[in-house]
Order: sequence, then structure tokens, then C-alpha cells
Amino acid sequence: MQFSNGAVVSSNAAEIQSVPLLVGQSPPMMRLRGQIDAVAARDCTVLISGPSGSGKELVARSIHRQSRRHAGPFVAVDCTGLRDTLLESQLFGHVKGAFTGADNAALGFFRAADGGTLFLDEIGEMDIKTQAKLLRCIQERCVVPLGATKPISVNVRVVTATHRDLRGMASRGEFREDLYFRLDVVKLTLPALNERRSDILILADHFLWQLAELYQEPLRSIASDAKQLLTGYDWPGNVRELANAIEHAVVFSPEPELTAADFPERLRLGGLTAAATVAEAAGGDLPIITLAQAEQELITRALKATLGNQSAAADMLQIERRRLSRKISRYGLKNLTRGGLNDDPEVIPPRRGRPPAAAPATDDVDD
Repeated sequence: MQFSNGAVVSSNAAEIQSVPLLVGQSPPMMRLRGQIDAVAARDCTVLISGPSGSGKELVARSIHRQSRRHAGPFVAVDCTGLRDTLLESQLFGHVKGAFTGADNAALGFFRAADGGTLFLDEIGEMDIKTQAKLLRCIQERCVVPLGATKPISVNVRVVTATHRDLRGMASRGEFREDLYFRLDVVKLTLPALNERRSDILILADHFLWQLAELYQEPLRSIASDAKQLLTGYDWPGNVRELANAIEHAVVFSPEPELTAADFPERLRLGGLTAAATVAEAAGGDLPIITLAQAEQELITRALKATLGNQSAAADMLQIERRRLSRKISRYGLKNLTRGGLNDDPEVIPPRRGRPPAAAPATDDVDD
């Protein structure tokens, strides 16, 4: 069941059990699974932090599914949508005739989640006034519907999530400090996808399997150049961006094997920073190399990112196409171009009546 403002209620046990498991075998994910197991066995309030798209709601659903409340409802509420004047009614309900248009009584999210779990996503977006009412509801375990005077007891486990620094917001007066400490009983931190790169291809295969089921099509595979592209990209949108990129490739490619060319262009352009990203993730500094080595590395990455298209690589590196061709020849990178070893650089014919100028002896001929 879905509310008009986007809140989703899962009240069927079978529906909860169908929630996909957390995918990944990296150390951060193995550690997170252990934390979920420990948290699910208790009934404490949980704060989930992590970047957008990292799977915070999936963690909340996993906690609910493994808890004693798994047979009860799971209500997911996006707090960014709770900004209108009827917010109190949405959270705590109202009685008939409480305000103009209230022709029928409404339970509200808290009472809808009675016996189960209430997941408040992006809690950092909630305004200060609402935070005060939320704190009282959590502490007293009861709600007072709008237009009523008698409190109603609720048995709800509250799980919240945010991508923001709530502690910093509390110190600046942007978030109630008392509510922050009430929510931060147990904190789970989700890693960004670029912090668990070994999970990228596992996740990609998982999404391919899901899409094959969804579209009732044969299962696709991923070519080696696409695997290199996926593992080298920085994934600022995290798991959500990866899922969207996989679906993009599946939709536009008619082939059973997905290649790098099938994925969004932003992934190929982002490949230029892959080496630096991997080095930073490994906790090490990039080695000091010569300018020629750095130039060769950049050209190599540009050619791989553009699948050997010299014109596109030249645009990416912001140099002339002919100049890039000469550098490709100098560094022996013709095998990375579309024409392979037969892709000779363009030759500039000499002016009529004059002999061609001899190339300077310096290595800076192209600079």
C-alpha cells in the first residue's frame, strides 16, 4: 500500500520476505551484515547513515525482516515530502472534522506501523517544529491525532536514515540535539560503492539477473572492457547509479554480451580518474612519475574510455586530433585505437615548392 505522498506500507509477511538481500562480499558488507544481525535481535532505535543511493532503506528492511516484528507492517516515509501544513496529520493521524476537508479519520504513519517498523528516510530534512513532536512520540510511545485530546499508545520500532551529518547539524542548531541523541542509540554506517569496489561486478550480475526476470529476457553477460569500465568508475550515485547504468545497457544493447560502448557516456568520461581513485581507496599515494609517463598514461586512459576513437579522445584531452595521433605513435599506443596497428596518424602534406621541415630533435615537438 502506498500513501499519496509516497510513503510505502508493507503489511504482508510474504512481501517483506521478498525484499532482496544485501549483495556483496567485501569486508565492509560482511561487517554490516553482522551489525544488522545484532541490531535485529533487539528492539532499539537505529540511525542509518550513508551517502545517497547506498541502500539505506534496504538495510532498514533487512533489520525489520530479521526482527521479531517481521510479521508486522513496515512503513517507509520520505521526510523530504513531509513539508506541508498537514504534516502532523500525516505522521500522527487526525479525527473526522479536525480541519477543512477531513471528512474521514486517518491513522497516520505511526499508527499504520503499529506492531512493526516505521522507517523515516532523510530525517535530517525534517523541520525543527516537527522534530519536537516526533521526540515526544518516540519517548512516550503514544500519539495524539490532530483534533483529539486523548493519547493513543503505539508499539512501533523507529529506524531513521540520513546522508547528512546530524551531529554537526545539532551543534549548529539545525537539528534538535535531544532528538539526535534519542535517534542515535545504534548507528549503522553504509560505505560508498567506491569504498567496496570488489562488490561492483557482483552487484552488476545481480542487477542483470533481476532485469532478466523483469523483462523476461535471456540473462546478459558483461564483456571484459565493460568490467574494466565498471570497476574503474567512481560511482558518485552509488548502488542506485550502478543499477541504472546496468539497465541502460540492457535496454539499448541487442547483444547477449554488454560492452563498454553500451553504458552511459558519463562512465567512459569518468574513467580518466580511475587510477587516482583506486590509489586513494587503497590508502596509498600515487607514485611520482615523469611528465612523459603521465602523458602516456592519460592518453592510454582516454583511448580506453573512448573505445579507441581518436577524435573523441582528443576532445577529452583538449588537444588537436593530429597532435594526439603523433603522440600515440610516439608512445606506441596504436593498438589501442580503433584501427589498431593499421591506424596510421594523419600526415600533413608539405607546402608546394618547399621541402618538408625537419622535425626538431627535442621531445617537445608537439608542445
